[in-house]
Amino acid sequence: MRFGEEISEEQMRELLRPGDGIATVITADAYGQGAADSLLGESLRGLDRDAYGLVGAVGHDFYEGERQGAKGFPRFTDPALRGPGEYAGYLRTATERSLERLGTEAFDLLLLHNPDRTGYESEAVWEGMAALRDAGLTRLVGVAPGPANGFTLDLIRCIERFGETIDWAMVILNPLEPWPGELCLEAAERHGVRVITRVVDYGGLFWGDLSPSTPLPEHDHRRFRPDGWIADGLDKIGRLRPIAERHGLTSMQLACAWNLSHPAVGTVAPTLVQEAGAGARPIEAKRAELAGLPEAGLDAADVAAIREIGDNTGCMRLKGASADHDGPDVPDRWGLSEELVEAGRRFDIEPGRDLVSAALA
Repeated sequence: MRFGEEISEEQMRELLRPGDGIATVITADAYGQGAADSLLGESLRGLDRDAYGLVGAVGHDFYEGERQGAKGFPRFTDPALRGPGEYAGYLRTATERSLERLGTEAFDLLLLHNPDRTGYESEAVWEGMAALRDAGLTRLVGVAPGPANGFTLDLIRCIERFGETIDWAMVILNPLEPWPGELCLEAAERHGVRVITRVVDYGGLFWGDLSPSTPLPEHDHRRFRPDGWIADGLDKIGRLRPIAERHGLTSMQLACAWNLSHPAVGTVAPTLVQEAGAGARPIEAKRAELAGLPEAGLDAADVAAIREIGDNTGCMRLKGASADHDGPDVPDRWGLSEELVEAGRRFDIEPGRDLVSAALA
């Protein structure tokens, strides 16, 4: 994602190597068009395979598709690339190539990465994902919506339809972004789907060394966030600090603990960022802080108080199925169907009330 300063491949290999309190590693085949897989594979070389959990993700076709600028490579379900009869074959090929780069025979969990509407709704896609588990290429199967916030109703309906196949889902969630990720959690819990929460760090802010004066490199994706997000976020983190101190937690650990207080959430995946500037913390220290997360949880009053401080409802237009989408489907945004609206109502979610930008309401 080009967040912060570049670090060496040697540093990256050490950071990725499981151990010292961190036993799960996550990769996606599209990152660096296989380079992330290869680098992680080097980090895992020589380790006992039973000593760590390996999570992979496939779904962007960088083999036959052409990069679409900042949007990356197309989803493998793009009709310009293939039809439903070829979905399973692509998934198998992409998974086998990813495992080859990693130097191992199977994932513990394989995620469908950033699906489009077809990815959420196609039986052929989920039959293909289930076939990977049946073939022993992965022990568990899941879905990773993204890359931006949204896909709420799509994920809920996908879990309802394919819950027997789906073991895990990944969503964006942290104390400063409870919306809309929290809206998916009841459906996940009801169907026995565990949740990985990413961006727990809120763009690096919970690590404590990002300020309005921190230089962000030209290609840093955080430049897409709205003006003033750093100062506003730091103000809210300051209001959260007494809760963190009462529990003996750092701000980052509080963010992790808040996420893990939700019954459906099984693990957290903050972004490790080596920031620029004189006040930047070593990225190794951040990894150690994450590994040192204590077991102590938060009570219901703390969870509610944190949510109230960080409430971001309506802060942006969401991706995926949307009440304010007008026009034909695009890969990351499409219109509502009655099926999706009904799925939302089963969880007291009204798209025009709960899934719209406040600026458009």
